[in-house]
Amino acid sequence: MVARAAAPGGVRAVVFDLDGVLVDSLAVAREAFALAYAEVVGDGTAPVEEYCRHPGRYLPEVLELMGLPAALAEPFVRQSNRLAHRVSPVDGAAELLRTLRRRGIGLAVATGRSGVRARDLLGRLDLLPLVDHVVGSDEVPRPKPAPDIVRRALHLLGAHPAEALMVGDAPSDLASARAAGVTAVAALWGESEAETLRTAGPDVVLTRLDELLPLCPARR
Repeated sequence: MVARAAAPGGVRAVVFDLDGVLVDSLAVAREAFALAYAEVVGDGTAPVEEYCRHPGRYLPEVLELMGLPAALAEPFVRQSNRLAHRVSPVDGAAELLRTLRRRGIGLAVATGRSGVRARDLLGRLDLLPLVDHVVGSDEVPRPKPAPDIVRRALHLLGAHPAEALMVGDAPSDLASARAAGVTAVAALWGESEAETLRTAGPDVVLTRLDELLPLCPARR
């Protein structure tokens, strides 16, 4: 764990990205994207690797950035839902969330998924009862890397930026956190290359999920 600053006034809230941070969903996302591409575009190799270079971002925005038809979104969601049984929690995620709740820390998920998809997946994995709020990219005016989704999560939690952490595995997560005035925590176990995250200038770098606990002592 490497930290430059971690909510010096004390942590009251933690905002988590979802995919790659709390759940292991990359293999499902890759397959769903390839299937959606074949359905909408047809023959040819799906640009899966390029798609994977946009972790944490809202799907319609990713499709626009890649110059792909917006129509890919519907079959991608359909295939993702069909394969959702293959998504699993990151090791230790449930226990970490339980521990933070016992310590009096407010918890939110701020994700590139839509709110409905995020809550459905968390419910399937029995993680939904362990967080206080879930904010999807379709529930804010601007998705990551804009600060809107983090600010919305903090508003729901009743926390100020100076007393919050945002844990993400993509440069867009870290940019969103910084723009919201929140301590940006890089999750090296997620979907981005370690060097990519380090170059993005996080305040804190974690190699394992449980390394978050020392940053979040019990509130008195």
